[in-house]
Amino acid sequence: MQQHTTIDAARACIARGWCPVPVPHGSKGPLIPGWQKLRIDAGDAERHFAGDANIGVLLGEPSGWLVDVDLDCEEAREAADRFLPPTACVTGRASSKASHRWYVAHGARTRQFRDPVDRSMVVELRSTGAQTIVGPSVHPSGERYDMLEGIPATVDAEELEACVQRLADHVVARRHRIAEPVGQGGAADDEHVERRAIAYLDRMPPAISGSGGHAATYAAATALVHGFGIAPPRALALLVAHYNPRCQPPWSEAELAHKVNDAERKPHSRPYGWLRDERKATELGVDLSRFTLCGGPDPLDSAPADGPPDPGPFPEHLLRVPGFIADVMAHNLATAHRPQPVLALAGAITLQAVLAGRKVRDERGNRTNLYAVGVAPSGAGKDHARKVSKNVLFHAGLDALEANEDLASDAGLVSALEINQASLFQFDEFGRFLRTIGDAKKAPHLYNVLTALMKLYSSADTVFKGKAYADAKRNKVIDRPCAVVYGTTVPEHFFESLTADALADGFMARLLVFEADSTAVRQRAHATAIPESILEAARWWGDFAPGGDLRRTNPDPVVVPTTPEAVAVYDRFAMTVDAELAKDAPGRSLWARAEEKACRLALVHACSVDREKPVVGQEAAAWACAVSEHLTRRMLHLAHAWVSDGQFDSRQKRVLRAIRAAEGKISASDLCRRTQWLSKRERGEVIENLLETGQIVLRTESTATRPRTVYALA
Repeated sequence: MQQHTTIDAARACIARGWCPVPVPHGSKGPLIPGWQKLRIDAGDAERHFAGDANIGVLLGEPSGWLVDVDLDCEEAREAADRFLPPTACVTGRASSKASHRWYVAHGARTRQFRDPVDRSMVVELRSTGAQTIVGPSVHPSGERYDMLEGIPATVDAEELEACVQRLADHVVARRHRIAEPVGQGGAADDEHVERRAIAYLDRMPPAISGSGGHAATYAAATALVHGFGIAPPRALALLVAHYNPRCQPPWSEAELAHKVNDAERKPHSRPYGWLRDERKATELGVDLSRFTLCGGPDPLDSAPADGPPDPGPFPEHLLRVPGFIADVMAHNLATAHRPQPVLALAGAITLQAVLAGRKVRDERGNRTNLYAVGVAPSGAGKDHARKVSKNVLFHAGLDALEANEDLASDAGLVSALEINQASLFQFDEFGRFLRTIGDAKKAPHLYNVLTALMKLYSSADTVFKGKAYADAKRNKVIDRPCAVVYGTTVPEHFFESLTADALADGFMARLLVFEADSTAVRQRAHATAIPESILEAARWWGDFAPGGDLRRTNPDPVVVPTTPEAVAVYDRFAMTVDAELAKDAPGRSLWARAEEKACRLALVHACSVDREKPVVGQEAAAWACAVSEHLTRRMLHLAHAWVSDGQFDSRQKRVLRAIRAAEGKISASDLCRRTQWLSKRERGEVIENLLETGQIVLRTESTATRPRTVYALA
C-alpha cells in the first residue's frame, strides 16, 4: 500500500517488525544522540515523525536482521543482478534507481567495500549499527526516496557477504583494467594486479631515517617484485611514484633501483602464485595476509571481543558545520595534496575556538577552550590543517593568537597565556610529546605541562593562579585564560602514550581525538589565496571586544542563549552519560567530561553559524553531542586494546595486537618476527600467560606439506 506521510511510513515499518528512526528533513543521518538504541512504537510515531521529517530504518538485529546492500556507484548498480541474490524489495530515487537491495540475513555484519586506489565507496552491506533512509523522505538534492515495500528475500549471511564481495571485486577490476597484463604471471584475471600493488604500497610503512629505513624500502621492493610479480623496471617506477614521496628523506632513484635489483637477485624468487600463499609470504617477512582488493582491517580498529564496541569511522554527516567552519574546511580540502575531511574539521573547530576565546560563553558558563588531536599515518596529510589555521591568523593580522609550536616548560606555557590570554597551541608529533611529558625521568622540565594544561582547561571561567614563588613578581595570575590545543600525531606514537594514569587523572578525557583516513586520495592541489570571506570573519572576531579591550579590562563575555530544544538534547545526552558512568567501568573518566565537551563544541558551532547573534539551537546541540559521544566511544574502544597496567601487561597487549593484525591467528615463526622487540624468555612468558588465562589458544592446521601450529584468539 502506497504511503503518503512519514507517520504512515513509520507505522508501516513498525507493523512489519522494523525500527524506524527520525531524521531531519533533507538529511541522511539522525541527529538524536544514541539513535542506534531508539525504539519507537506505533503510539509514539506521530510525536517523532510529525511535519516533514525524513525517516530511516535501523538495520540488523533491531529490525529482525533486515539488511541493506547499498550500491554506491553506477558500475555496482549495473552489475548487481549478476552477483546479488534476487529480492522483491528494492528502493532508490530518481537519479539512483534500484540503489538499495533489501534482504533478511541473520547475523550479517556491516561491511564497506572501497576502491583501493581512490578510496571511493563501491558498495556497502549495512546491518546492525547502521540505518538507511526510505520514502517518503527527501534526499539533500530534493529527490524523494522510494517507499520501502515488497518482501525482502531471506538469505544466508555468509552467502550474502560473499556475493557483495564478488560484486565489489568485479567493479574495481573493471574500473582499473590495464591495457596489457603486467608482472610475470600474465593471466587475464590478474591484469589489475598493478592497482592492487599501488594500494598495498600505500599501506606499507615509509622509510624514516634512523628507523630501519633500508629494511622498510627493501620490503616494499620485495613485495612488488616477488609478492605481485611485477617486473623490476615497472616496480622501480611504482616505488618512485607511490612510495618514495612518503619517505623521510626520499631516496634517490639510483638508491631505489639498487633496492629493486637486490630484491630481484635474492634466492627467494617465487612464481606469481606466491602472492596467494600466506605461508610463503611470511617466510620473506612481508605481510601480505591482510591485503584484500577492497581494503582490509586496520590493526588499530581491532579490540578484544569483550572490550567496548567500535563505533566505526567518524560519521560523514558530522563533518558538516555551516558558516565559518565550513568555509575553512572547503579551503583546506581544496588546497591539500591529501584531503583529510576529519582533520580539516578538527583544525577549523580549534581555529574558531581561539577566535571566539574569552568573548563568548553559554548560559552554563562553558567557554570555547578545546583540546583536539588529529591522528593520521606519516604522509597522510595531517599537517595541512595546522598550516591553514596559521595562515588564516597571519593574513588576518591575528598571528599573535598562535602561540609557539614548542614548549620549554610549564612556566613557558603559562607565560604565553599571560601575554595572550586566548592562544592556539599547535603541536606536531603530539604523541611523542605526550610520552615525553608523562615521564618525569625523561624530561623533568616538561613533566608539569600536563598538570598545567588540565588546570587551564578548567580555569576558562575563573582565575588561573600559577606556582607560588618567593619573588612575588614571578607569580602568574591569568583571568579566564583560553588555551586551545591542536596537536597532530601518527597513530602508534599517540596510542602508545595512553596509560592507565592518563585515563584516570582525566587528561585524556579532555581531548577530542579525530582520526583521519589513512589512504586519502592524492590530488594536484594548487596554492591559492585564502578566501576573503574567511579573513573577513577572522578580522571581525579580532575586532570584537565586548565591554572594551580584553587584554586590559577582562570584561564579561557575551552570553550565547540556548534554546529549549537544545536543552532537551543535552538532557537526553546527560542520561546516556549517567548510564555509562553507572557502569563504573575502566575509562569512566572519559564519560565524565563528555557532556562538558559537547557544550563547548555546540558553542563553537553557534559562533560558526552566526558570529553576530550566535544561538545554541537544536542542530548545534545535536551535532555536538553526537561528536562527543562518537569520539568518547572510539577512545574507549582503542584504550581497551592499548592501555596497560604495567610493563608485562603492555607486552601482552602488543602481542595480542600482532595476532589481531594477522586476522586472529598467527604461526610461531611469524609471531617471532612481529615481536622482535621481545627476548625469547619474555616472549615465552607472555605467551604462556595468555594461554593460561584463556586469551589465546593453540590450534593445529593442515597445510600442503605438514600440519602447522598457530596461536589464535580465544
